[in-house]
Amino acid sequence: MWLKLFFLLLYFLVLFVLARFFEAIVWYETGFFATQLVDPVALSFKKLKTILECRGLGYSGLLEKKDVRELVEKSGDLMEGELYSALKEEEASESVSSTNFSGEMHFYELVEDTKDGIWLVQVIANDRSPLVGKVHWEKMVKKVSRFGIRTGTFNCSSDPRYCRRRGWVRSTLIMSVPQTSTSKGKVMLKEYSGRKIEAEHIFKWITAHAASRIKTIYNSEHLKEEWNKSDQYRVKIYLFANLDQPPAFFSALSVKFTGRVEFIFVNVENWDNKSHMAEIGIFKTPSYVLRTPEGIYRYGNNTGEFISLRAMDSFLRSIQPEVNDLFVLSLVLVNLMAWMDLFITQGATIKRFVVLISTLGTYNSLLIISWLPVLGFLQLPYLDSFYEYSLKLFRYSNTTTLASWVRADWMFYSSHPALFLSTYLGHGLLVDYFEKKRRRNNNDEINANNLEWLSSLWDWYTSYLFHPIASFQHFPYESDWDEDPDLFLERLAFPDLWLHPLIPTDYIKSLPMWRFKCLGIHSEEEMLEASQESESDSDSESKDVLSGEKEVSEDERSTVHSPSEGEPQCNAEICSCANKNGHNEPYERKARLYGSYSTTEDMEPDWSAWPSNMLHCTECVVCLENFENGCLLMGLPCGHVFHQNCIVMWLAGGRHCCPVCRWASYKKKQPYTHHQPLSNDTPS
Repeated sequence: MWLKLFFLLLYFLVLFVLARFFEAIVWYETGFFATQLVDPVALSFKKLKTILECRGLGYSGLLEKKDVRELVEKSGDLMEGELYSALKEEEASESVSSTNFSGEMHFYELVEDTKDGIWLVQVIANDRSPLVGKVHWEKMVKKVSRFGIRTGTFNCSSDPRYCRRRGWVRSTLIMSVPQTSTSKGKVMLKEYSGRKIEAEHIFKWITAHAASRIKTIYNSEHLKEEWNKSDQYRVKIYLFANLDQPPAFFSALSVKFTGRVEFIFVNVENWDNKSHMAEIGIFKTPSYVLRTPEGIYRYGNNTGEFISLRAMDSFLRSIQPEVNDLFVLSLVLVNLMAWMDLFITQGATIKRFVVLISTLGTYNSLLIISWLPVLGFLQLPYLDSFYEYSLKLFRYSNTTTLASWVRADWMFYSSHPALFLSTYLGHGLLVDYFEKKRRRNNNDEINANNLEWLSSLWDWYTSYLFHPIASFQHFPYESDWDEDPDLFLERLAFPDLWLHPLIPTDYIKSLPMWRFKCLGIHSEEEMLEASQESESDSDSESKDVLSGEKEVSEDERSTVHSPSEGEPQCNAEICSCANKNGHNEPYERKARLYGSYSTTEDMEPDWSAWPSNMLHCTECVVCLENFENGCLLMGLPCGHVFHQNCIVMWLAGGRHCCPVCRWASYKKKQPYTHHQPLSNDTPS
């Protein structure tokens, strides 16, 4: 998980650097930045009208370029980035879909039950033609969709009873607007009563009703009273402008942020005394000012803060987010991180997608489960202070210059999804390349064959199917069916065996291991020299052992010792428990070489090398042999000690308990305390 998070953060850093690179290219080719102001005088009449349409200001009565330019200047400063976005949006001319309502319930669910949006619905009465023709309606839909206003058509022939109950006996236009200024308030329906059905007049009717919800201030005394008033709204945004009504994007945002942000329009058209504006720090108009408990923030001075619906919506969401915004953000981040598994996972293609689907399901499930208690805690009344401090942190962090860059990059990449996806794919391919190179350097096996991986997956599945899980540890991939297929038939013959749990053997690796040492014993170099001197006699001696293998005494077997790679080590094959037929000739021959140096009867064991929680003993109860100097030992959680190879073969055979006390070999036990070490202690 941390690796995927690291790669995701690295990808965001690449996007940030790439955006700065694009800005440098634009500056090199055109000579200006996106935050550079544009003089409206240098723009054509068509570009000026495009800017007014994007801001939501009517210009139907303005015939001269001078009047249109003044209206643009009154609504706010124009930046190069806003001009570029407006022209691109105009050139795209994408067709916007409109909803066709099937009946009363459909209309109620989308229109009357929607508390944070504006709807424009054309009602077509029975056996009547629509009020707005197809051409004008398509133009109207495209015009209002820029401001988040949704459109639809309700044909009374689909539900005539509902039309009669509503009084829709003729074709008309219906506008749905939230009635109150509180979140999730009632919705009121307004009917268009004008005679002109052109798109400009209908749009002016829509903006007038939407602007009526915004609090308007006409004099300085009212402004002073409103500025110093403290009410339920912690965040307020003021528009100081010389306009008849606020732009449509400002009115649309007031509906969208109902209950979170209060929108106030200050009309300074007929103001003679603007001293109070200077007192609160407003020296020019138009100005968009955000008032928070932490202070005043002037919108439009940083990167990406354009006078448009999309830019201000992104700004206000970061300043005053709601829980749904945070959930959507976390959902996007979690899924981007989960998709990194497609490139991090190495091997077969099917394996990659199987791991990806598993990761997507796991991450999304954990995300939803983790959000449930968060939503429950937010409903508690005594967490209001925590909620306010969280919003204060959001406001402090999202009014910085770095936050404005992040918002500008978000708007850029969201408007160019192909670029976002291509950069993500390129980043993923680089991650795949370096991950593959790293695993090759570490000599990790990568199964690139789909059939082989599916075969191993089937073996793993059958292992889980035929052996119920006894713990949450990982199983080894080796299966008993590969060695003996008759075990499958044997299980079918005895169904009760299916219920026997299969204990994983991974815990054996974590059991303590050490070497048995005696005090005052000869060094290993001397023992090796003795073995080299007697190497010439080993062949003849081994022949004698072959002829008299059945007469080997117990005392001789107690001195068995097998060197491995020049280092003495106890081997399981020399133990009587490991070789039932007693054919231990090579090892007994080597034991005779070390016999005079490795007897433990007269030597005192070095107990300081033993773990503190192990019982002191000198004999392995599995093979009934004494411990030799340098022999590898292994202890169980119960404290009993054995030859390492003896106890490993015991446990691997399915007997997951101590041979002495029957305590489970995979369960912890309280450690023993040694009052006095005794050399003759033997396990009972």
